[in-house]
Amino acid sequence: MTTDSAPTEGMEINAVPILVRRKIEAMLLKHVLEVITDRHDRAEAEAIIGETCSRSPIEQGQQLAQALGRTPDLTDFADIQPNWTREDALQIETLEASPEKLDFNVTRCRYSEAYKEMGLGDIGHLLSCNRDADFCIGYNPDMELTRTQTLMKGATHCDFRYRMKNKES
Repeated sequence: MTTDSAPTEGMEINAVPILVRRKIEAMLLKHVLEVITDRHDRAEAEAIIGETCSRSPIEQGQQLAQALGRTPDLTDFADIQPNWTREDALQIETLEASPEKLDFNVTRCRYSEAYKEMGLGDIGHLLSCNRDADFCIGYNPDMELTRTQTLMKGATHCDFRYRMKNKES
């Protein structure tokens, strides 16, 4: 669910929906995966892709927190959710939202659908799903995500359960 907020010289990156950006990234990373697999092995290739895709959401979380000007809570996080749902990229069923707790289910994920259509469903979790917890590291390290299932891995929905550490559930 991470957002890209860093401006690019001569272009506003937020003008491009995240879903489109993820498809472009995946087209390139598909070839990177193939090259690394040819030179090393598939496990190493997936580890490199996973680490690469982990760095960006941490940085993006830091940028969004800095732009907010204070330490964000889960209400702030819920407020930026439209970045990820833009153009119907995600269909979300919110269960509970407060400064300390944010529970929702994703019932449709066009990110997952796109990766599967591109033949990248087996690494879709590296390209997208794993970014969600990594985003918390940069946005507010006291936020934590628990998710037990994803559409990407064949479940009926993704169960996002965010909590503030050391807070009552």
